[in-house]
Amino acid sequence: MGESLYERDFYGWTRQQAALLRSGRVAESDLNHIAEEIEDMGKNLKRELENRLKVLFIYLLKWQYQPGYRGNRWRYSIEEQRVELADHLADNPSLRPKLPEAMERAYRYAIKGAAKETGLAPSTFLAACPWLFEQAMDDGFFPE
Repeated sequence: MGESLYERDFYGWTRQQAALLRSGRVAESDLNHIAEEIEDMGKNLKRELENRLKVLFIYLLKWQYQPGYRGNRWRYSIEEQRVELADHLADNPSLRPKLPEAMERAYRYAIKGAAKETGLAPSTFLAACPWLFEQAMDDGFFPE
């Protein structure tokens, strides 16, 4: 048997499945793959949360540990991530309970990113995230 539409033309498959579901032809739809794709969408939303936190943390670390390089570009990047995170959580409120886990994971990656971007040793930075979510998201917060 040849490749299914799902395997050879994912976009075409999504259009076909949407049409089947909208017309009430659920029995003809590819429910197993639909369920997999929905689960993957949820994973991607969680990954986006972690990635935005990581970028925010990298800039907060750079701000704190390299005061001589502070400028509008870093300030804008911090503010942009805060807005994007707030929007992402507003669109996906059920991600809020995942924040502690997401922050821990994001901060681990942020240490690596900040070390690479600053040239400082990873051991320079605290091993655990020093900020609460609310603090990191506070428009007036820029660590000294």
